[in-house]
Amino acid sequence: MGLTAEQLRTALDAIAGAEPLMAAAVARVGYPEPRIRAPGYETLLRTIVGQQVSVAAAASIWNKLAAGLGDLTRPEIVAAASDEALRAAGLSRQKAGYARSLADEVTSGRLDLASLPADDEAAIAQLVRVKGIGRWSAEIYLLFAEGRPDIWPAGDLAVQIEIGRIMGHAERPSEKVTRELAEPWRPHRGAAAILAWHHYKAEMDVI
Repeated sequence: MGLTAEQLRTALDAIAGAEPLMAAAVARVGYPEPRIRAPGYETLLRTIVGQQVSVAAAASIWNKLAAGLGDLTRPEIVAAASDEALRAAGLSRQKAGYARSLADEVTSGRLDLASLPADDEAAIAQLVRVKGIGRWSAEIYLLFAEGRPDIWPAGDLAVQIEIGRIMGHAERPSEKVTRELAEPWRPHRGAAAILAWHHYKAEMDVI
């Protein structure tokens, strides 16, 4: 489960109390809605399916996979599927390999999504062993599916843009600078990231 509305409000109030510019951002756009995904294999498989395609295309591929293979909550289904079956659903050769890598990691027990390490960096290190799951995907999973409060996806473009805008930077800060800016917000950086995405969408809606 991701961060609840109450957890987001409490965390952002704590950040706002220490940083007036973040307080002003909350005042401008309000508190963000929770972003919650179910923990487990299916959410990571959906992440792989959705990479670099539109939401509609990802939904179409997912539906074709489900129709062709069956219960996609069970990793052994993908592990046993042929490349032809995965490709027929619309997965590229590369994504088919990624889906199989995830299924193999889970079915072998090398990746236990029910008991990832409590340390965030250690959990990220386990997740990125899966082909096709990079640091950003791992961070998003830990934030939205596990509700880890201090995940900070500093490599996310929208987070960089909005944190730069909120903090008064003339140019988009680099990942390194974005990471540095958020250090004072520990242990609430996950809420700051969700606020950044909320702020980004609000700004886009205004334009």
